[in-house]
Amino acid sequence: MAGLELLYSCVAGSITCPQDVVVCFVHWEIVKSGYKCLGLGDEPRSGDKKSELLPTGWNDSKELYTLRYKSNDDKSNFLVKAITVDSTLIFNLMDSATEQVSDLTMNVSDYVDADHLQTFESVFKNAEDLSQKVKSQLLPSVPAPRKEDKSSREKSNDSQPDSDPLRIPTRHPQTSRQPNCGRGGGMIVDPLRAGYPRSGFDPSGGLPGILPPGAVPPGARFDPFGPVGRHRPGPDPDHMPPPGYDDMFM
Repeated sequence: MAGLELLYSCVAGSITCPQDVVVCFVHWEIVKSGYKCLGLGDEPRSGDKKSELLPTGWNDSKELYTLRYKSNDDKSNFLVKAITVDSTLIFNLMDSATEQVSDLTMNVSDYVDADHLQTFESVFKNAEDLSQKVKSQLLPSVPAPRKEDKSSREKSNDSQPDSDPLRIPTRHPQTSRQPNCGRGGGMIVDPLRAGYPRSGFDPSGGLPGILPPGAVPPGARFDPFGPVGRHRPGPDPDHMPPPGYDDMFM
């Protein structure tokens, strides 16, 4: 409460009643929240200047205190009035831009020792409780920073390209490898690597027992529809004589 002590020492000579003490305390809480006092009265004046101190004549009237404040960033202005009703002090705060009003009512004797008005160390009672009431009931609320909840983070992650079900994945080029041998299933078979002897093999001469000479172009690759071998069971449709062939030798 060092700041309050410095403020109180500046105005102690003009404090004459317990209500002055409470108004001084509320002023200090307003300054701590990011505002400065512009001056007295309901309307702006030509000599207004932002200050952390209370203006001259701030407690001339013990029945009605009127002070104007402006935020340090100049974005907010409000008017504070304190009305004395017997032993009670009623504060009203109105935001000039939004015209929103907040109020605080307190029993002065609960927070001020009237016998020690000039002694800062003993003049206040229940200062922490009074500070909490001023912050929660009178001062304008400051919007809390928006926190991103778990569902928002999940939605943000779902929108990433990696989680898009319609996204076509990037294909990395790979070295194509040719199988050495295959059996059925339409696998590509290179007759030069399928178990046939390489020495002296001429593709243009066909595959022995499978295709006639001239049926295999050089460097050809095959996709057999049946087992590869020299002798297939049953008649070979590739080597069956044409109709009427036997009649030529009758």
